[in-house]
Order: sequence, then C-alpha cells, then structure tokens
Amino acid sequence: MPQEQPLISVIVPVYKVEKYLDQCVESVVNQTYRNLEIILVDDGSPDRCPEMCDAWAKKDSR
Repeated sequence: MPQEQPLISVIVPVYKVEKYLDQCVESVVNQTYRNLEIILVDDGSPDRCPEMCDAWAKKDSR
C-alpha cells in the first residue's frame, strides 16, 4: 500500500501586495505537489487584498 503524502502548509503573509497576490497564489496552487494547505494571512491590508483572499478561498478549498 503506498504511503500517503504528508500535508504541507504554505503560509503567505498579505499586506499591501494587491499587485502580486494573484501571481503568488497561482504559483502555489499550480505546484505539482497536491497535498497542500494554503493559508493567506491578511493583516488588515488597506487595498483589495482581503477581497482577493476571499475570492481565492472560493476558487480553491485548500
């Protein structure tokens, strides 16, 4: 029986990175290793980052 791959947590701090956030998360989502937990930590960013994080949570349940 094959051994299950361990869960890897990828933690991304988010503050005033609206310009780069989609590219960053897309890069993580497109990794060949699939057993990932993606944690976007919004620290009260004043730009559109909170909405972008919510949109990514809807697109990818990890």
